[in-house]
Amino acid sequence: MPLLGFAAHSGIGKTTLLKAVIPLLKAHGLQVGLIKHSHHDFEIDHPGKDSHALRKAGASPVMLSSPHRRAIITEHPIPQEPSLSGELAYFDSSGLDLILVEGFKHERFPKIELHRPSLGKPLLCPDDPSVIALATDAEPAIAPAIPRLDINNPGQIARFILEDFLGR
Repeated sequence: MPLLGFAAHSGIGKTTLLKAVIPLLKAHGLQVGLIKHSHHDFEIDHPGKDSHALRKAGASPVMLSSPHRRAIITEHPIPQEPSLSGELAYFDSSGLDLILVEGFKHERFPKIELHRPSLGKPLLCPDDPSVIALATDAEPAIAPAIPRLDINNPGQIARFILEDFLGR
């Protein structure tokens, strides 16, 4: 299963770009899944709901299922940073053509780095050989020997994924 990451420092616009690129990939007939890494604690289940009460009673995992969607909530007994390979083991990729990953920037798998020099953050690609392209809005201080894309042009990024990454 092709796996492609979008990696960047916080605040660059990973989610914004993915929200524009995913519909373009879908318009070309791709079924796209996504895994998003979060450094924050989050709650997708809410107090007052039966599933929340059952989870708080000690059930784990808890699956919520409806005619429209499914969610599985699993408590980590000891909070720890997830690994991409560990999360992929639980990810249902049946019927998918591509899995996009937002985050997990320090793991080794094909990634497009997003970079805005004006924010003053260092490039990731000089230390990460798994970065296959750089999407930026200005010339970086160090020009890496990988394809450079316009971070503000989702169509160009979608074409790169379709043609260069997936070979379509």
